[in-house]
Amino acid sequence: MATPQNTPMLTASVCVPETVHGTHSFKIDRYDLHRGFDVGNCIQSANFTVGGHEWCIRFYPDGYNEDNKDYVSVFLQLKTKNIEVRAIYNLMLVNQAIQPPVLPSNFANFSDGPPVVFDTRNDKLEAWGFVAFKKKWEIEGSSYILDNSIIVACNLTIITLKDAKEVEAGLVGDIQVPPSELVANLSKLLGSTKGADVCFKVQNEVFHAHEIILAMRSPVFWAEFYGPKRIEHRHVKNIEDMQPGVFRGLLHFIYTDSLPPMKDLNAGGYEEMLGHLLVAADKYDMKSMKSMCERKLCQRFDQETLATTFVLAVQYNCSILKDACIKFINSLSTVDGVVASKGYQQLKRECPTIFAEMWEKASKARKF
Repeated sequence: MATPQNTPMLTASVCVPETVHGTHSFKIDRYDLHRGFDVGNCIQSANFTVGGHEWCIRFYPDGYNEDNKDYVSVFLQLKTKNIEVRAIYNLMLVNQAIQPPVLPSNFANFSDGPPVVFDTRNDKLEAWGFVAFKKKWEIEGSSYILDNSIIVACNLTIITLKDAKEVEAGLVGDIQVPPSELVANLSKLLGSTKGADVCFKVQNEVFHAHEIILAMRSPVFWAEFYGPKRIEHRHVKNIEDMQPGVFRGLLHFIYTDSLPPMKDLNAGGYEEMLGHLLVAADKYDMKSMKSMCERKLCQRFDQETLATTFVLAVQYNCSILKDACIKFINSLSTVDGVVASKGYQQLKRECPTIFAEMWEKASKARKF
């Protein structure tokens, strides 16, 4: 049947951003020779191309300015002239105890912030980065240094907008399907009392949750709520072996599929929270969360915290973390610091004696 002449055609248009992803690894050999050249002096990587534009990494071993001389500074610079580029970027030091270097699998989700604009027109902002990237003492004697070298990794996503495309309603093949809103919708339920049918009391805090969501995410919760040996329903369930902040982080992952934000924690507090979250993930059989905590811990430990981290890896069967610890502790440049650390005695109690003897012998051998 022909369409009547006075019936308007329903149309729609859609604008979908295009993204181009790239990574660059910048290795700095003879790291000890690059330090001590004073504030404001940088080491620059070779130029690399992402999204048709030239980029480089600038690394300042003694800090970008006097106010941050106790830190190393690092920036990503757009080298292509007279252009504006919108991008998401991340700069990180690679933990070289893991081979090959572990980089985030999805950079867009790994970034801490929104897209930024690099602009090389008329001497505008051509570089973005971190003035207080990492304290110098956190790098010294850590697994970031291997064979007197460090690696700075950059993940970069270039964002461009296409012209909107007009499509006729009903032509499904031409309509762009929007991204899934499942996680966004579930995250709105986090902490909400709407539809909540279970409460958890952790010390003096009460958390509202939804049984079916917890059960879908955790086999332990499923058995507790719906299994043949389920405990008779109680409105409030007591959690006695966990801190409120850790349980809050567990719920955050259940509802959002991501670890909770921990920007307000210092380095020690961040590592401690990761350890607690790993234990919580193990308790509730949250394999993805446990793996995420394990990977992050692989990038965090140093001489002082390695012994405690190794005990955690052994107790909770974290093979990747355990292998990273063993590789780091057997390095002749670090074994003395590990043996002298506060957590070493606990390490000797929790781990097989053969490992402790091996590390002590390696330490003594260096003294001759």
